Amino acid sequence: MAHLTPAEYDALERAIANAQRVVVMRRGTEYVIVPLRLRTDGRHEIVEARNPTTGDALAFSLDDIDTVHVVR
Repeated sequence: MAHLTPAEYDALERAIANAQRVVVMRRGTEYVIVPLRLRTDGRHEIVEARNPTTGDALAFSLDDIDTVHVVR
């Protein structure tokens, strides 16, 4: 199961709907991403995203994400 709080999960869903940037902490590394969608892969939820600067595609398992903060 994901380690996100209900508030963080809601913020991530709103960021996807509104195309907002979010800061994701994973294993001590900070990523600024634009989340595109949530999908499932077996028993894991995956957030597919883009790097806002380079446009590179990124994917994070919610199990690996420590925190999520929407950039305002």
